[in-house]
Amino acid sequence: MKIEGSVALVTGANRGIGRAFARSLLDHGAAKVYAGVRDPAGVTDPDLVPLRLDVTDHEAVAAAADLAGDVSIVINNAGVGSGRTHLLDGDFDGARHAMEVNYFGTWAVARAFAPILARNGGGAMVNMLSLASWAGQPLFPGYAASKAAQWSLTDSLRQALHAQGTLVVGVHAGFVETDLSTGIDAPKISPATVAELTMEALTGNRFEVLADDETRRVKAALSQPVGPPTGA
Repeated sequence: MKIEGSVALVTGANRGIGRAFARSLLDHGAAKVYAGVRDPAGVTDPDLVPLRLDVTDHEAVAAAADLAGDVSIVINNAGVGSGRTHLLDGDFDGARHAMEVNYFGTWAVARAFAPILARNGGGAMVNMLSLASWAGQPLFPGYAASKAAQWSLTDSLRQALHAQGTLVVGVHAGFVETDLSTGIDAPKISPATVAELTMEALTGNRFEVLADDETRRVKAALSQPVGPPTGA
């Protein structure tokens, strides 16, 4: 996949990992980068093209696809946590919202832009996933479930879009230095690191990014027998 001269769309591009994706694309020679956000006024980088896009609003997704018909790279980065949804008590509202944004939102954008990518030569679609795609998280079960669903969707897209020449890349990371991880006392990597590793995957035509040591450890452990929690 060639980034130089390409036209890209990054959802949730106004901060965190999304902003890092957008800047990295430009640094690698992208000719235009659409910043897909709910409020275009929040895009302050003059090098980006603001694009109104709420991934949970199907009409807004369709309108964005009409305006950004020249893209060859789509990065599905928009995402949320699971709010106050707890594992064994309380309501499910936060978990439902996480599923709507992280899973159904990615699916809606993929449906709208897959034909555009095909028309423009295949290109690439990148989905920002998580270490939580593979590991249950009792403290934020709704988020983990949404990322597991998004991983499954990513694999389906990888298989389905191969015939049209679209490279589908799943990006997995543990804690990243963003608003979502504020207050969490754990090792974190920078958004710029995630973005640069993703650019390397795109140019190398690789299907998966494992952005940190903990993510690589969890992925490797998937083949191990299921047992009690460590230390139990």
